Amino acid sequence: MTVQLAELEAQLEAIRKEAQQALVSADTLDQLEQLRVKYLGKKGPIPQVLGGMGKLDPSDRPRIGARANEIKEAIQTDLDQRRTALQAAQLKAQLEAETLDVTMPGVFSLQGRVHPLNSIIDRVLDIFVGLGYTVAEGPEMETDYYNFEALNFLPDHPARDMQDTLYLPDGNIMRTHTSSVQIRYMEANEPPVRIVIPGRCYRRDSVDATHTAVFHQIEFLAIDEGLTFTDLKGTLRMFLEQFFGDVPIRMRPSFFPFTEPSAEVDLQWKGRWLEIMGCGMVDPNVLKSVGYDPEIYTGFAGGFGVERLAAVLYQIDDIRRLYTSDLRFLKQF
Repeated sequence: MTVQLAELEAQLEAIRKEAQQALVSADTLDQLEQLRVKYLGKKGPIPQVLGGMGKLDPSDRPRIGARANEIKEAIQTDLDQRRTALQAAQLKAQLEAETLDVTMPGVFSLQGRVHPLNSIIDRVLDIFVGLGYTVAEGPEMETDYYNFEALNFLPDHPARDMQDTLYLPDGNIMRTHTSSVQIRYMEANEPPVRIVIPGRCYRRDSVDATHTAVFHQIEFLAIDEGLTFTDLKGTLRMFLEQFFGDVPIRMRPSFFPFTEPSAEVDLQWKGRWLEIMGCGMVDPNVLKSVGYDPEIYTGFAGGFGVERLAAVLYQIDDIRRLYTSDLRFLKQF
């Protein structure tokens, strides 16, 4: 063995030991990648040592080449083992950081409440859906035709007055009742019809304990052959019994442009008679406006304010409380 051969072998062994110590000291995967490039890259120390093979006897060159490959494989093996160890340590640390201690007390958070208006709407819809009705909805901005004319309001009817109705610059209005949805639904559907209509309505009312400019209504409509006022009364009694329980009710004659005959419905609650809704048989003119033959079809309709129902059911003295977002008030429901 020549002196030159021994020197090259010693250099390779020194590289092997240096790399081994460096790899053991690496604490992160980034450091490990830097060491891989340093010792196994094209510009690393091993290619530099192999560059001196030109001075060796040709018979000694295969020995140095084989030893260089052994050193590369040893460094690669140490590199893989260290990478596996670092990845395992990283995963363990992540799992420990994300582990939940199921014995620790939970973090308390306030539970939400269903707003009393939403609660009443949900209860009413559940009852009518159970009776075979379909929930229908429509736009809050309406035309005069759907809000008044098709519902048999005469041109000089007081409800058309600007003191009651919110007129928009483009000639449309904010709907004053959900009855407009009845017209839209009947235009698009052939009898029989059974729908219940929840929605927000608008009127130019002075805000006080019993009135607001924005309020909620629920209406119901049934159209079929042979429906009578008796069917209306039976439907009302069924609904009110499911909602309020077995309470006395009475019906008083009234007037609405879109029903004839019409009635107001009262119920006895907490020892007092309270007006709860309006109702009646659908006026033949309304049926004609949607293309139904009033000689074949009859129907009934009714509606009530959700705020009024909430005031009766929960004994609320001022419906403005429903809009104040006062948690002290809302927590009671």
